[in-house]
Amino acid sequence: MFATIASCGTSEVRDGAPAGRAASAGLPDDAIPRPEPRGRYGNGPVYEVFGKRYTVMDSASGYKERGVASWYGKKFHGRPTSSREIYDMHAMTAAHKTLPLPTYVQVRNLRSGKSIIVRVNDRGPFVDNRIIDLSYAAARKLDMIRDGTSIVEVTAINFDAPEGNRPTRNTRSRAAVAEPAAIHGNKIYIQVGAFGSRENAHRSYSMLKTGGIDDALIHKSEAPALYRVRIGPISGVVQFDRLVKRLAGLGIRNPILVTQ
Repeated sequence: MFATIASCGTSEVRDGAPAGRAASAGLPDDAIPRPEPRGRYGNGPVYEVFGKRYTVMDSASGYKERGVASWYGKKFHGRPTSSREIYDMHAMTAAHKTLPLPTYVQVRNLRSGKSIIVRVNDRGPFVDNRIIDLSYAAARKLDMIRDGTSIVEVTAINFDAPEGNRPTRNTRSRAAVAEPAAIHGNKIYIQVGAFGSRENAHRSYSMLKTGGIDDALIHKSEAPALYRVRIGPISGVVQFDRLVKRLAGLGIRNPILVTQ
């Protein structure tokens, strides 16, 4: 059975941040992860937006993905989400195309190392090369309001894991989510392949160079030897989007993001 969902990103009204005092209000605490039953609405199993079909995951267990986060604000504030809950841009929520509703996820900014926990209760973003749409409040906590996007890692919180191994709520008074100091200032690369053969790695590298990608490189690790073909470091989302489009033209899809 297919369902068509009215989702974030479908209106012609321009989105943005709230004006006045609401724009400078204090940041909320992170969402508090807790087991919840699968919602009645917004869970497909298959739905369609802009002529494209999406299949909702049976479970969020084990989900981890790196990519670009965007955010949505006042245009949808007070409107029903795909789960039929009312969107509150000041709450710690998010939209995702295929995670079950609701799901709690940790979102980590790969450049700054900042982490938040949000509750996924909506569908979106239905824009190429975006993996999650954060509420205005969540975007503020990741310092991405000005740029509009950030390169992030999204990890679903698994309630089957021992409690000590799960990310927990991050309050204003103390950081309960562990953020390793080493990640701050990390460089971000696109990895297009990992090869045990040096010759195969050089073939991939040469194809990138021939395709006009000048900042390609081969990173070698030892014991056992592995040659990783990468592009970067990536300066930001604009460059990432441009490279993903160029790679698609070379027949390379779904490249992964790595930090170093």
